[in-house]
Formats: sequence, structure tokens, C-alpha cells
Amino acid sequence: MKLLTETIREALLIRQSAEENGNSDIHFVPVVKLFTPDAACTWLLTELDPEEPDIAFGLCDLGMGYPELGSVRVSELEAVRGRLGLLVERDLHFAPLHTIAVYARAAWNAEAIIESKQALQDAARQLTEDRDGAP
Repeated sequence: MKLLTETIREALLIRQSAEENGNSDIHFVPVVKLFTPDAACTWLLTELDPEEPDIAFGLCDLGMGYPELGSVRVSELEAVRGRLGLLVERDLHFAPLHTIAVYARAAWNAEAIIESKQALQDAARQLTEDRDGAP
């Protein structure tokens, strides 16, 4: 399976160009979720660098308890193998409901990327409280 289809690549590139055109207040919803079926690694990607389309940005979790926002080379992900030798896969059932900021807050709280509705709602509330200055 191809990690990033042309449709996904186009969506990831459009987002980067929107941000470069002065929309720095945009908070993107992840476009794609990648994971290792035989390890604890997960990536939620939001954009590709238009000048270097092998570099993606998103929430990266290597399964060590320290998920972080950052960049990753797609070609490196295509070469990664888990403990049983399985390649990275695209989650065909991933349906994002929140921005990458919410997923990141939930992941930092849980020390791993998670999709629990309650954890994501809690993270969204925390971000709103942080932004609004609520205790």
C-alpha cells in the first residue's frame, strides 16, 4: 500500500501553501494517520513542504512516551519496519475530528497518540481554557 496517495499529497501541500500565504492562525485537522502494526509508532500528518515534498509535518509518536510535533521524511517512513518486519501502514479508517493541536495536547497528556473521544474532548477544553486564561 502506498503511504501517501496523490489525493493525500495534494491535501498536505495545499495546507502548507495556505499557511505560507499569511494564514498563520490556521489550525489544521490531520490529513492522514500512519502507524506500525507491530510496534507502537504513530504519525498524524497535516502538511508537506512544497519545496521538499518528502518532508511532512505533524504529530509524531515513536512509542517511547514523548510524542512531539515535528517533521519527518516520508521516504524514511516507507523504509521503517516494526519488530516483526512489517512496514508502516496508512489507517484507512482514520476520521479526524479535531485539530492537530487537540491531538497533540491529548497525546502529551497520555504520553502517546490516542483517539479516545473523552481524552480529545478534555484536551480541547484545556486548550480553550489556556487560550481564554481560565483557571
